[in-house]
Amino acid sequence: MSDPTLNPDQIVERRRMRRRLSFWRLATLVAVGAALVVVGSKARMGLKLPLASPQIARIAITGLITGDDATIKLIDDAAKSKAVRAIILRIDSPGGTTAGSERLYVHLRAAAKAKPVVAEVETMAASGAYVAAIGADHIVVRGNSLVGSIGVLFEYPNFYKLMNNVGIAYETIKSSPLKASPNGMEPTSDAARAALAAVVADSFTWFKGLVQTRRKMSDAELAVVDDGRIFTGRQGVTLKLADEIGGETQARLWLQKKGVAESVPVVWHQPPASFPHLGVFGVLARIAQLSGFPKLGQALAAIPATTTASSLDGLMSFWQISAAK
Repeated sequence: MSDPTLNPDQIVERRRMRRRLSFWRLATLVAVGAALVVVGSKARMGLKLPLASPQIARIAITGLITGDDATIKLIDDAAKSKAVRAIILRIDSPGGTTAGSERLYVHLRAAAKAKPVVAEVETMAASGAYVAAIGADHIVVRGNSLVGSIGVLFEYPNFYKLMNNVGIAYETIKSSPLKASPNGMEPTSDAARAALAAVVADSFTWFKGLVQTRRKMSDAELAVVDDGRIFTGRQGVTLKLADEIGGETQARLWLQKKGVAESVPVVWHQPPASFPHLGVFGVLARIAQLSGFPKLGQALAAIPATTTASSLDGLMSFWQISAAK
């Protein structure tokens, strides 16, 4: 209700002042929110001031492995950091691309030359994720974790029969019969199938050699575990796929044997999250609504989170449950 002692000009001016006050209040809240996002992002990465205290870097390897730059950078930075005394890999992944897993393994082995690296397997470290696990010097698994799935595959859909039934022909002109084969739009020739089988076999030989070398297995021991199946953590320890049953406590006890003091804290090292993944637009939308800007709040709330799809073409080292035929 307006003050009856004010004239119309004063009432208009007061309303203008209220709007300006609301604007600057919103601007201040946005600035504070942005500052909190930056500080929170750095805290999540385990970053400290130049005089960083000793710490153990905990790095997560989850979901589909593609050898992404963000995870590689975390590993490389931890390996170079004077503050980081050791690395704990928290693995929970069914694998991913064979090349991505190889890249991850190479960087992990480089890090292990600088400081102790131990893998802690949660639900799963299968196929390409197991490649990452053996990049560590010690593997700790839960009793019911899933490990193994040593193998490589190349798969593609084939729509030839469906297209033939509906009267659609797919024609190509190529320099040689094996160029761009298979393409899923025509029958896969015996030559193309044999060429792909040779590629898979070559990568499989690489995978088996890696396991045998890193886990110090004989040919007979390797033959028991290299048929593509998965094993529980308990089975994995017996079969030399892992070193012991446990979790972070056991991982830290192993690190103590490597000279890392019990008092050294474990700090998460994570890539900086994007604004959408931090929910910033949702927070700003709420701030706008509380500050008297409902339309702005609705617009911010409508901004979708962006996702990046990775290409999965090529050889895969990936464990999956196939549908019954």
